This record gives sequence, C-alpha cells and structure tokens, in this order.
Amino acid sequence: MLRFELLATDGLARRGRLTLNHGVVETPVFMPVGTYGTVKGVLPASLATMGAQIILGNTFHLWLRPGLDVLRQFGGLHRFEAWANPILTDSGGFQVWSLGPMRRISEEGVRFASPVNGDKLFLTPEISMQIQHVLGSDIAMQFDECTPYQTEGRLTTQEQAGASMHLSLRWARRCRDEFARLENPNALFGIVQGGMFEALREESLAALAELGLPGYAIGGVSVGEPKQEMQRIVAHTPRRLPPDKPRYLMGVGTPEDLVEGVAAGVDMFDCVMPTRNARNGHLFTRFGDLRLRNSRYKTDELPIDPSCHCHACAGCGAIGGVSRAYLHHLERCGEMLAPMLASIHNLHYYLNLMREMRQALEQGNFAAFAARFHADRARGV
Repeated sequence: MLRFELLATDGLARRGRLTLNHGVVETPVFMPVGTYGTVKGVLPASLATMGAQIILGNTFHLWLRPGLDVLRQFGGLHRFEAWANPILTDSGGFQVWSLGPMRRISEEGVRFASPVNGDKLFLTPEISMQIQHVLGSDIAMQFDECTPYQTEGRLTTQEQAGASMHLSLRWARRCRDEFARLENPNALFGIVQGGMFEALREESLAALAELGLPGYAIGGVSVGEPKQEMQRIVAHTPRRLPPDKPRYLMGVGTPEDLVEGVAAGVDMFDCVMPTRNARNGHLFTRFGDLRLRNSRYKTDELPIDPSCHCHACAGCGAIGGVSRAYLHHLERCGEMLAPMLASIHNLHYYLNLMREMRQALEQGNFAAFAARFHADRARGV
C-alpha cells in the first residue's frame, strides 16, 4: 500500500505525506542507509528518537548474508532488525554495477561471482522482486542497470546510455509483472535512467509513467560524474515526473545537494555520506564541515555544533554533550565511541535539516530558508 498526498508547494519544492504499510512518512525526507540490516553504529531506538521515519536495506547484500532462509524465519526485515517503521530496499542493481568486470550482463539478468565466497550467482528482475518480497520492504525498487558515467575509460556515449536505459525499461516491465504475480502488498518504484542525456531521461520517465507505478526514482547520478553534471540532471528531471507520485533521488548526497534537490522538486533522498563520513572523522554542522582529526580541536571545549540538540552535542543529563577535544582524543586513539557519536550527530543534522525544510515549505518561505542555509554553511565552523 502507498498513498501520497501533496500538502504544499513553494516553487518546485513540495511538502507531502507518504502512507505506507508500516507507517506515515512526512516529505521531503532523508532515509538513513542500513545496507546489511543496520545503520552502522546506531541503535534502532536512537534512529527513532532522532526522527528517522524510514530506513534503507539492500537486496543484494541481504540476499548473500544472512540469506533468504533466515529472513523468512523472521517474517522479513522489520522483525529481523527490530525496526517497526517503513523500510525501502534497493534492488541490487547498483551493487551489481559496482562489481565491474566481475559481472556479465545479458537480457535475462546479471551473472556474477559472490564477493563473499565466490559462488556463481544469477540475479534477474524476477529474482530481485522475489527477494524483496521476502524482505517485506514497504517500498521495493525495480531491478535496473546503473548507467556508468564512463565506459572503458571513456565518457559513455548517448548510444551506450540509450541501450542501457532501454534494458532498464524492459526490466522494469518484468519487475512490475513479477511484483503483481507475487501479490506483494507493498509498493514498487521505477527508476529513471539515461545517463547525462536529458532526451534519454525524458524518454525513460515517459515510458515508466505508462506503467502506472506508485512512485519513481532518479538513478544513475553520483556515479563519478562532475558535480555540475549531476546538478544539471537533477535540475532537469524531477519536475517532469508525475506530480501525484513521490520522487526519489537515489544516493545523494551532501547537505547542499539535499536543499538543491528539494528546490528542484525531489521528495526522498538517501546517502551513506552521514555515517561513512562520520567513520572518517568528518562532521557536518550548520556552519560548515569539521574534521575531527585536525589538531586545532585538541583543546577545543565547544560541542560539535553549539546549535545542535543531538546526544553528542547536547547530551541527555546535567553534564551536557561532549567536546570537540574529547572526540578528537577518541578519534586519535581509535576508540569505537568516536564514529558512533559522530554518526549520531551527522544523522541528526541531516534529519533536522529535512525537518527545517518541511517547516519552511509549510510556511511558504523555502527560498529564504535556502538562502540562509547557504550563508550559514559558507560561514564555516
């Protein structure tokens, strides 16, 4: 089940509400990534407390480990990872693409060697739908081929991108048919491909719209292209998608990317950046980015972000949060608490940024919010 309500607009930016089988999601929304059934270093209860409404799981990795037998035993991913709210699962297409020369693509599907144990595996649109049916995700993604920015060291041509896009369209039809055969009660999203070519993007989204799917994603960005190329495609594509369906920009990105994506009409985002950067001592704040490993923070008594109310910055008792100096110390010592607290902060920052954008859209002042956001970020910590 999926119901999408458009509650307000401000220019191209949209404020909406998604109703799914495991709960309601207020949009625009950022979805923390839990590839293996966990958002790295963060308890499910902490995710809920900081305002995460929906999280991701990955079909490819969960198929390999723990495997479908275990997931069937638990009745799906929700009970297995103790998360009661909505889950979206990626189809595995991006992970197969990332295997590079280890995989062989045909009309039927993709053959590849398991990166876990070397087993020979075969993933098709139908198998992807069957895996996601076992996972029980509220939103399943179609199996697609992620069009690369470069092919064999050269920029992908329009002809190559077109062939890839048409293959993804044929796979989308097979995904729809298998999803219906399984009588999956959840929602299936299509993925717009076409590389860096606007004409191909329009052809892809028009054909996907004819399938009448509950929602649509923009794929094939943030795959190595220059930032300005990604921005061009993001500025072009969302507003051409069906206005009564949710729009999802896959794998993007920085705080600036989120604000610009919402301004272009995107409703949903995901990215590993908050947690991946946290594990490398890179923190996002209202006033720019902070690198914990920098010696300038060795004696810094300030919290990560004085304006932040996360557990790391504000704490949960009389003493308050921890200092930059303490986190610098933990980072230099390799203590596991450093990436845990950093992940909590970065996710809280992203989720709070989305909350502020929803409020700005409700008040009809999104442009003013965006201008203030960019000015604050440029100011620096």
